[in-house]
Amino acid sequence: MRSFWTEPFLWIHLSGLAAVPLALEFVWLGLAVGDPILPVWMELLLIAVVGIAPVLWMQLIRPFDIFSILVLALKPEQLTVEQRRILSLFKTKNNPVLNIIAGVFMLWVLWQIYRVAPIAATVAPFSPGWRIAGLIWAGLAFLGSNLFLQVPLSVLQVLLTSESEFAAIEPYPLEKMSQDFTIPGVKVNKILPTLVTPPLSASYSKVSSPESQSEN
Repeated sequence: MRSFWTEPFLWIHLSGLAAVPLALEFVWLGLAVGDPILPVWMELLLIAVVGIAPVLWMQLIRPFDIFSILVLALKPEQLTVEQRRILSLFKTKNNPVLNIIAGVFMLWVLWQIYRVAPIAATVAPFSPGWRIAGLIWAGLAFLGSNLFLQVPLSVLQVLLTSESEFAAIEPYPLEKMSQDFTIPGVKVNKILPTLVTPPLSASYSKVSSPESQSEN
């Protein structure tokens, strides 16, 4: 196992893939509200621009800082050398072609959802006269679905990095993090609790000591 695979933030954000189907279900419910008030291509374009463009631009220009959860983000100066190396990988390993392919795929998914949206009319979150509210709902949900796809896609590319490449890469400069990464929420000193595991040798000696054996 690669040493940087023990970084919990990587796995937290990779697990965001599980939220993509749920977000797309909310898109479906939003599009089920009422009848189209604009040409089909225009409604699709509006939702696609709201949902795909901001996330795609972010991942291509200023990648999402994975050392954050919801509205909290670790201050750059609190990151370890290993965590700064991981950020360097996000700048060097991210393949723009994959991001664009993912965006095109999500556009195709949006079209498929739009076609079957009337099926969910009976469980739509708003009455038929609130089509605009439904489009806003769908647009925000589509934004979330793209975020939950694009960020894990970048995480996966980092996880596939070899141990030798990780050891050779330079930690990302502290002074450039704020301008080169999208850091959401409030910056704090700590988010996740520190897990302290006793050394294996210490645990073994405790189990094997004469005192412990005599007690048994």
